Formats: sequence, structure tokens, C-alpha cells
Amino acid sequence: MFDFGALEIQAVYITGNVRDPFEQYMKHPKKFLQNELTNQPNYPHPDYLSSSRKRLAPQLLFKGGILHTWHKKTAVALNRSFFNTLPPLQSVDKSKADIAWLIYDLEPIKENGIEKYKLTKTDIIFTEFESALLSITTSAPGNIEDFLKLLQDKLDEQLESPPINKIIEKPF
Repeated sequence: MFDFGALEIQAVYITGNVRDPFEQYMKHPKKFLQNELTNQPNYPHPDYLSSSRKRLAPQLLFKGGILHTWHKKTAVALNRSFFNTLPPLQSVDKSKADIAWLIYDLEPIKENGIEKYKLTKTDIIFTEFESALLSITTSAPGNIEDFLKLLQDKLDEQLESPPINKIIEKPF
């Protein structure tokens, strides 16, 4: 009989327009690489929040839940930037762990005078299944007064002239 576990590889969603930068690159590759484009509107960037809530959490909940019920281990491979956006995870000794978080980075290397990048495992964090899942899926609500002030500020921006009463006394 064979034993088994699972490896979940988590990439990151991007937000923004990929087509425009790609077309610019295809027209003028050298010029494109010399320009600083990352500060332009709608330039693609990682969407860590969507990646954790829409992909990682459901994968852990469903696949991880089954494996946890069967007393099988899970490894999750993801890059350091993504891992750093997750809520703090309570690490445990490897012998007590249900999940091993395999954390990778792209490290620059020079090969024959050419700078390249090498995918390198830089860390392993061991956690229990339930505490990790609870940490990732539990929202941390902020202060309601700050939220109401932000709403009011957004409403004020939409009005042609500021309202006389700037506070929502009873929002519901």
C-alpha cells in the first residue's frame, strides 16, 4: 500500500491590462525594457487578496478538508510576496503539522555574464490545518467609525456641494 499527500501550487491573480504592455513590447522590445511602465494606469500587478480569498481558501477548505479528514498532509507552494500578505499563521513543529508552506522566491543569478532568475525555495513554515484555515478565512473587521467616515467622504466626493450634515447618524 502507498501513502500519499497533496501539493497545492498557488499562483497569483493579476489585476490590470496585460494586452497593452504586451503590444508595446512586441512593437519595440528594447525600448519597452528601458521604460518604467509600472506606474502607468491599469498596468498589471499582483492581486494577492483575490488570490487568497478566491483560490487559496477554497482549495484548502475543500481539498485540504478531505485530506485532513483522511489524516493526510498537504504542502502549499507559493511565492514569498503572496505568503507575506496572508494573515499571521501559527507555526508548529514539523511532527505536528498538517500543512507545509513551501515559500519560493526568484533570485537573480549571473550565468555567462547574463542576469537570469532562479526559482529557489527560501523557507518552509509548518502549520496545523484548522488554525491555518481559520486564520486565512476569518475577516479582521476594522473600526466601524472609520468605515462610516470613509463612506461619508466617498459620498461627499460625489456631491456637487458638500452637505450641511456631514455625519450619517443612523445608517440603517
